[in-house]
Formats: sequence, C-alpha cells, structure tokens
Amino acid sequence: MGKKAIVAMSGGVDSSVAAYLMQKAGYDVSGAIMKLFDTEDKASKGELRGTDNIEDAGKVAKNLGIELGVFDMRQEFKDTVIDRFVEEYESGRTPNPCVFCNKRLKFEELYNIASGGEDAVIATGHYAVIEYDESDGRYKLRKAADSGKDQSYFLYTLSQEQLSRTKFPLGGMNKSEVRKIAEEQGFVTAKKKESQDICFIPGGDYAEFIHGYTGKEYEAGVFVDEDGNVMGTHKGIINYTIGQRKGLGLALKKPAYVLELDTEGNKVILGDNEELFKRELTARDFNWLSVAPPSGPFRASARIRYRHREAPCEIIPLDERKRVKIVFDEPQRAITRGQSVVLYDEDYVLGGGIIE
Repeated sequence: MGKKAIVAMSGGVDSSVAAYLMQKAGYDVSGAIMKLFDTEDKASKGELRGTDNIEDAGKVAKNLGIELGVFDMRQEFKDTVIDRFVEEYESGRTPNPCVFCNKRLKFEELYNIASGGEDAVIATGHYAVIEYDESDGRYKLRKAADSGKDQSYFLYTLSQEQLSRTKFPLGGMNKSEVRKIAEEQGFVTAKKKESQDICFIPGGDYAEFIHGYTGKEYEAGVFVDEDGNVMGTHKGIINYTIGQRKGLGLALKKPAYVLELDTEGNKVILGDNEELFKRELTARDFNWLSVAPPSGPFRASARIRYRHREAPCEIIPLDERKRVKIVFDEPQRAITRGQSVVLYDEDYVLGGGIIE
C-alpha cells in the first residue's frame, strides 16, 4: 500500500480529479469534506458546502472506491471566516476570505482532524505548483500552468511545513484536461458549474449578506469630497469599497469614485479616478514563503488583488519582518485595506501579507 493521502474534496470537478490523480500516483487515498454551514441558513441564500456537494463528493468517492469523511466545521468556519469577513467590512476594509479559509481550515484544521496523527500528505484541487529546491532547502510555491485558473495568490499564507506535506496534482494541467479526465472516469462532477463568487455568498451581494447575517441596520452617513463638502447621503459603510463608482445613488456632473472609508466619522470620501492611484502601501502579517525573510530592501513584482496584474516594485522589510513597505515603480489603482498583496519573482510566490 502506498503512502496515505487525504484529499480535501468539495463536491466539485477539481477535487474529484485530484483524488483520482493521487490514487493513480500510487497513494492510499481517502477523501475529506467539510460541512461549513447549514443550507437552510437564511443569510447564505444557496447551497453552502451543503447536502448536494457532500452527496456529489460521496458519489465520486464511491466511484474511486475510497472512504469519504464528512467533518462538521460549521463553528470553526463561522468563527474563522464568516465573522472575520463581517468584522472587516464593518471596519471599512475589504477582506479576501479565501485566504484565511485556506490558512486556518483547509491546511490546518482539516489536516489535523482528517489525518488523525498519521503520516499523510494532504492534496487539494488548487491550481498551483509546489517544488523543493535543494540549493536552499526550501519548498517553493509556483504559479499553475493554466494562467487563467492559477490560485497561487490565495496560498501565500502556507508554511514550509505545510508545503512539505501538500500536493497540488492539478498544477501542471489546464481546466479542459481536468474536465476531460472527469468525463472519462464518469464523475458526476464532470460538467458541474463552478461558482465565481465567495462560497458563502453565492449571489455576490456582500452588503445584503452582512445585513442578513448580523440582523443589524447600518447607520446612514454622508458622502463628502476631499475638502469635506457634503455630496449626499450613503446607506452605510458596509455598502462601499475603494474604487467603487456604480451604486452610489448620486446625480453628479461627473463620475465620482470611492477614495476612502472613514468609519469613525461614518463618511465615504469621493473623488476623481486619478486620485485612486498610489505608489506605496504597507502590509502586515507578512509570510515569507519561497524565500527566507530578507535582511534588507530588494526588488520584485507585487499583485494587490487576485485579478490584478503584477507590478514591479521595491520591498522594504519593517518591524521584525512581519510588516513590509512596498513602493511601486508606477502608481497602482485602488490599493485597498484588507486585501492581500502577494509578491512574485516571475512565477514564484515569495510571500504576502494584508494591506494596512
């Protein structure tokens, strides 16, 4: 029997094929799926790792002849992901919940619970590549072969230990190859549609979700320009994010964009698009991944959000290497507090942190 592999399954096509490929590679495979929330949750407005996904994962597991463990992680998901997401929005920040879900649940909680202390690797359907570099003894995280599906941005929080026991079998493949394998194997997930939204907000309306989840009525405030002149009334800070133009509900002579969220004054500061461009940011909770923490400034490229193109910059380590200052060669649009900034050296993820 080969080395044990636990595949984090979601009921989707990617994790289904990941399980198949690990089995094909000679691993003794078992599946694990997390129950993250109740499908009847009024705030979720849809299937949230609920019955359908568990049933589909179960059908794939049966097809492969492997066991599937279902782990109730609703409380952990609420505490770690949903509550934090809401708190960030209430504080005027725009978080990326997939980043801290990967860090705390998929690669910590799930592995520890599912492995039962056994020596096993965990595999997922993420599109990314892990390599080991003998020259410096470090594991490296690299972009996936399919640039359109690459998920390396969401994985910068992983530690060297986690990288050493993790497999991403889809890293060298493109999506069409994955679906073809799923069809050939007769997986029920082969043609399953994948969501582009945050998993617990299928409709993509963050403000509506937060209202339903908290039951709060968020106090209206004022839109102001940079000089403090009142331009109108807003519907509550949680309804806005940096760079937003649509949905302001204002009749103005020219387009206005959200430049800043003043939570203390309950004000939304508006201005011209050109004012959204900044050259500098500071990031906290920085995790150095493919390289050791640097001793001084160096150059690389940085991505300030998932779908943003990497831009050349200088990186200056601060505060015992847990905070960094990043100075871009060219101004970047809508640098947003709460989002992750991830550093790249060509295809390799150097590290990342949360924008302050």
